[in-house]
Parts: sequence; structure tokens; C-alpha cells
Amino acid sequence: MSGPPVSFSSLPLSKSPTSARLNAWGAYGPTDELGFLNRQTPTTIAAAAASEIRTGVRVALDAPLDFQGQKPLFGRQVFEKQVYQKAPRIVHDDTWSFNTQSATQWDGLRHFGYQAAQRFYNDTTLEDIAGTSDKGQKEPNMLGIHNAVKHGGIMGRGILVDFRRWMDEGPGREIVNKHIGDDTFFDNFHTSAIKFDWILQTLAWQGNTTPRFGDILIVRSGWFKSYRDLVDSNPAELERLAKQQPPGLGGVEQSDEVLAWIWDHFSAVAADHPSFERWPSPLDWSMHEVLLAGWGCNIGELLDLEALSNECVRQNRWSFFVASVPCYVPGGVASPVNGVAIF
Repeated sequence: MSGPPVSFSSLPLSKSPTSARLNAWGAYGPTDELGFLNRQTPTTIAAAAASEIRTGVRVALDAPLDFQGQKPLFGRQVFEKQVYQKAPRIVHDDTWSFNTQSATQWDGLRHFGYQAAQRFYNDTTLEDIAGTSDKGQKEPNMLGIHNAVKHGGIMGRGILVDFRRWMDEGPGREIVNKHIGDDTFFDNFHTSAIKFDWILQTLAWQGNTTPRFGDILIVRSGWFKSYRDLVDSNPAELERLAKQQPPGLGGVEQSDEVLAWIWDHFSAVAADHPSFERWPSPLDWSMHEVLLAGWGCNIGELLDLEALSNECVRQNRWSFFVASVPCYVPGGVASPVNGVAIF
């Protein structure tokens, strides 16, 4: 597969319900459960490995499962670990309990549907997911994260858009600060957008980063740096943010222009902030709806990209091979990324 199955201008493919904007239902078949992962073919994976794995340096992409401590955003469950010593043997077991959305994660196709249309990917209903429809009883795990594992994981050429470094070390800060007061400035902890033009300017400033079809898009806003600064300097503000519902978050601009770019090039998207796009959406729709429910495009969130950013600078390239195998949980909604970038 050398390009998208249909042009962006031909979307939506299904005209009903009309509120399922830009959907691509049926593009990969009426019963498809992989969505954009269909773009990760043996050919694209082999080409990515051949071009990107050169030095063997590996960089982990996951933050610790407990990194948010007792104050996860969105009021989500905290990570709990119990370690058991199995006396009299010199042996330990452990159990973990956590919300898959509270640390580095892939959003699966069960996570977020079209809110007005009340549909998930490929016209799947809440009743289908709950197993109360005929279809749901026949396929109780439909759209689960296990499909990504059965496919062989989420893998391919990754490209880093290091927006934070463009701001801190390039011309970005001056450019972005011109917009303070007109609702298009950027701040990790306020509803604000990484404008599409800034993404393109970041790629041009980095150099050596041209998207190819089937790539995995990874955006670094510097959220982890900002978060850790708050942990050290202002824990009260961190507690306030954790209680805010919904929290205001900086993220990628919500626009058809960005969506068209994603449609034309990528097989998955990810970022270091809690919501890939600006949140909450200033529009009557969100990119989560289109990406997950419309296209079946997995969204990675809360990737710890600090070490990756530094390695990209050391190697003077912002592309690499991404290898990620989600947890094999039939019918799972989301999963830790369990990912590495390989140079």
C-alpha cells in the first residue's frame, strides 16, 4: 500500500449518520477492526527497519506506570502495586491495578466514539461493545486493543516533531509569543493549540524529516518537562490541575488541515501530552472522534519523549524505528505503549 485507500476529499464514506464527520467506514472492509494499522504492511515495516535502524541505540518511550502519583489527570484511578512474598520460599509475586489511560498509552478503537452519532469505528454501536446486540454477542471483543497485538504490534518509521525544542532553541518562542492574547498561543496546562504551521516550521527547522506514507507521527510539546517542573516547584498547582474537569490542555490544532495531513501520511499518531489535540475542543467536534471512531487511527498519549528528543539531537536525525507491542487483553480499551525507538 503506497497511499491512502481513498482521497481525503472523498470523506465521509458513510453518509449516515451525518454527524459521523469525515468517517472512512468501509475503506478497509465492512468488518475491519484494524483501521490505520492496515497501513503498516510487511513492505512498509521492512523498508522502515532497513532505513532507520543504523546504530542500534534504543530509547524507551514509556513513563513509569505510577508517574502521576496520587493525582492523575481527569480524576482517573491511581496505580496500585502489591508485592507478595510467598513464604517459606524465597519468591515474590505481584499484582497491579491501574487505569490504562493514566500513564503512557495507546488509545484503542473502543475508547472514544462520535458523541452525537453514538458510533465507534466502522459503525459500531455502544450496544455492540456492551454485548447486548446480536453483533455484540457474536463478537464480544470487537474493536479491542488485542487486534493491534494480533497484527504484530504497532511498528514502523517514527518521526518526531520536536515542537518544544523549536520553541526553546529555535525561533519558535518568539513566533509563538506573538500570539499571546489571541487564543492561539501555546501552554501545556491551558487550552491552546500547536498550530499546523508551527508543526511544518518545526520540521523545516529540524531538517532531515520528510513524512512517508505509513509513518508514526510523534509530537513533543515538552509536557513532561513542564509537569516535572510543577512537581518540584508548585505541587499545589498540580493538585488543582488534577481536580479540574475537564482540564485545559495544550495540544495539536483541531482542524481539517491537520486531519488531511494525517490521512495522507500516517498510520498512528502520538504525543507527550495527555490529549493528542487541544483539549477541550473549541469546535463542535474533536479529533479524537475522527481519528478513533472515523478512521481507526490509534492515538498515543503521555509518551515520555525527553530522552528521545536528546538522542535525536545527538544523532542529528528525527526519524527512527518504533516498536510497540500493547498488552494482549481481548476487548481491552487501551494499553501501555511498551515501546522503544531504535536508531
